[in-house]
Parts: sequence; C-alpha cells; structure tokens
Amino acid sequence: MTMASITIKTVAGAAAGSLELPADTFGIQPNVPVLHQVVTAQLAARRAGTQSTKTRAEVRGGGKKPFKQKGTGNARQGSTRSPHFSGGGVALGPKPRKYDQRTPKKMIKLALRSALSDRAAEGKIVVVDTWGFDAPKTKSAKAALSSLGIEGKALVVVDRNDTNTIKSFLNLREVQLIERAELNAYDVLCNEYIIFSTNTLPDSVATPAADQAVVPAAKKAAAVKPAAVKKSAVDAKPAAVKKSAAAVKPAAAKKSAAKPAAEPAEPAEAVSSLVELPTGAVRGNDDGSAPEGHLIKGNGDSGLYHVPGSRFYQQTVAEFWFATADDAEAAGFLLPPSQRPDAAAEEQS
Repeated sequence: MTMASITIKTVAGAAAGSLELPADTFGIQPNVPVLHQVVTAQLAARRAGTQSTKTRAEVRGGGKKPFKQKGTGNARQGSTRSPHFSGGGVALGPKPRKYDQRTPKKMIKLALRSALSDRAAEGKIVVVDTWGFDAPKTKSAKAALSSLGIEGKALVVVDRNDTNTIKSFLNLREVQLIERAELNAYDVLCNEYIIFSTNTLPDSVATPAADQAVVPAAKKAAAVKPAAVKKSAVDAKPAAVKKSAAAVKPAAAKKSAAKPAAEPAEPAEAVSSLVELPTGAVRGNDDGSAPEGHLIKGNGDSGLYHVPGSRFYQQTVAEFWFATADDAEAAGFLLPPSQRPDAAAEEQS
C-alpha cells in the first residue's frame, strides 16, 4: 500500500490545499478476479427475470385429436399444441427466475477498494473543497467541470442533502450522480473520473484484514470462560468418580454376597439319563438312532408308541425304544387312536 497525496481544488479549478488519501482504500493493488465476480453479480441482480414461455399445457386449444390413430400413413398425433406443431407450446423454454448471486461483503468492499485504487493510480480522482452552488443551475455545473479539466464521463459523489448540487448536475448526460453510501465498484469502473467533495470523500472502506484483527480478540475474550469451565469440570470429575466408586463397591459386594450366583443348568443329556426307564424299554444310541433289535418308538409326553411304517413314525422323536409292541403296551404305551383296531372297524362301517 502506498499513501497517495492529492490536491484539493475549488470550483474555479484553483488549488485549495492537499490531503493524503487513505492507503487501504486508494492505494492497494487492484484484484481483477474479485472485480469481475462482483461486477458480474451486480449486473445479474439487475435482471428482472420475468421472461416466460408457455408449455403445451398452457397453450390454448389442442384438446381434439388431429386425426385418427391408424390408416392415414402419418405419425400418430394426440394434440396440435405439441412443441413440433406451429402454434404449439415451447419445450424447455425460459420461465421466471431470480438471477441474484450471493456475494460476500468482504468481496464487495475489496472490489470497491480495487476500483478506487485503479482510478487513483491513473490520477482520475478529483477532490473539491465544496461545490457552493447558490441555486440549481446547469450552466454553473458545466463551468465547474470545465475549470477542473474534466472531459468525458464523470461520477460525482454527492451528499443527499445538497439539493442545489444534485439539480445542477442532473441534466448533464456525461455526469452520473451517486450518494456516498451507494458507491460501488461497477459505477466507478463505468466512469473515467471520480469526483468527491471533502464531505463525501470516504475515510476508509473496511478491509478484511481489519475485520480479522478484531475477531480474534473477541474470540480470545469469549474463549476464556469456557476454558475455565472445562478445567473446573475436569478437576471436579475425578473426586466425584472416586466418591461414586467408593459408594457403589460395598453395595455391589453386599448384593453379590446376599444372592449367590445361579448354578449352571445341567445338559439335556444328563437330565434324560436320570429319567427312569419303563419296563422293557431301552435308550437310543448317542446319535439318536434305534438300538439293535428295538425299532418301536415310545414317546413319554404323549404316552404313545409307533411301529415302523406307521403314519407318524418318521415324525416322532423317540425317548424310549421297544423290541415288540407287547413290550410297549406292557410299559403303559398305546397305539395312536387312528391306528387302533376299533378305529379301523369304524372306518369300514
């Protein structure tokens, strides 16, 4: 950044002193990519976005089928308002939309500073002590521009309360008026000269560097309290944990002493081996198969026995095995009701 010195002039073009322009506003290296992005966004925001075309659903008519489906030799058609028909709707046409782009405030400020610095580097920044128009008069404004040596388009930054100055420049086609609060990069770039008065000259435009210098200090002040809270919480936690651990352990010990742990359940095989065998019955093999010479299955839950080839033989889980049906009946087991002789006689009758 370099401090630029500029001569203050009167309306008659005479020197009225000098001043140093703020280096952070008028003396930086212009950032062209940021300028391009901000200007593009500003122009996009100007677009109304009201363009609209009608789709086939919005065009009047077309409710009747143009011709029959088959027999004409033409391609089938359902409506004369399809996009390929004259007078039909528009396919993929524009609809109302917003073209606004979100631009960060720091980029907007940087673009303005870049534009002002570019004009200052070319010597196109002019500062007038005061306009001093007694009455609105375009002739006086034109004479002032001629005395200042300004030829071409000029941007005059005015105070909104300076009515005489505003009305004096209002009819000059090559002059654009703008208030100090509305100063922007696009309008600066659109004009060759930028004319300020001592009242409208910006002292400084907020810079990202200045913003960043303030934020860490605020963050540092705000971060003191949470750190202290965290530290106190960490210091307090071990004591609380120790106390709770000391309080819980005896209770857990009492509880375990009062209620001994349950003994593990015995395996199913051990339980089945303890069941008393009926008379004439034997146990099955370890793999569940029938012992040699004992093919009749006995089920202790139902009290029934099943002979090979019967209806439920393959579906029954045997708890006991018998050699003959007489042994099974002697032990108190019976045939299923559907296989008994009396049931067969009833079916035949």
